[in-house]
Amino acid sequence: MQLQKNKVVNLTIIAPLVDGVRIHPGEVFSFCRLVGKPTRKRGFLPGMELSMGKAQSGIGGGICQMANLLNWLVLHSSLTVTERSAHSFDPFPDQNRSMPFGTGCAVFYNYVDFAFRNDTAETFQLKIWLTDTDLWGELRSAEEIAETYKIYEERHRFLKRGEEFFRSNEIWRRVMERKTGRHLRDEKIKENFVRVMYTPETWEEEEKAPLNS
Repeated sequence: MQLQKNKVVNLTIIAPLVDGVRIHPGEVFSFCRLVGKPTRKRGFLPGMELSMGKAQSGIGGGICQMANLLNWLVLHSSLTVTERSAHSFDPFPDQNRSMPFGTGCAVFYNYVDFAFRNDTAETFQLKIWLTDTDLWGELRSAEEIAETYKIYEERHRFLKRGEEFFRSNEIWRRVMERKTGRHLRDEKIKENFVRVMYTPETWEEEEKAPLNS
């Protein structure tokens, strides 16, 4: 619980750095370049981070939640993700999950970044704030965007391979016309396949390949 409380402190430090940032046409937003290295000198505390196949304590741990939020906002826009890494394992069972599994980000200064580019003719602005219980964000644009988006998952499953468990799904985006709601297209964003560090309630056994005769 202390690591969770420290995460809030860490997010409080970086929220003002992100809030109000504008991304003009042709510009690239880099999480690592904007936030910089989390250090004790800057006030960052030990929080939970996922590294080397386990959950552990690290200075600045928990700031990936900000990257998760930014990625979720960008997926609902016409901005283009240019760099994104996911965590290589799933440490805990879902608890009050509201977004599809596999839409989060891993960030670690200065070689695991989250970045996106504005390939449109419009200027976008990020608005970020914290309440007592939640991290909130908005992505604003100077002009109304012609399209609206819905993120959803397909083919979600847990798989047992030997004595290990894995989780997989596909992340899709439905693009609709904002004024009419007309369905324009569906875009496949990403496939996820990661090791699970807990025993899921249900799973599928991996079928063994037949031996060659």
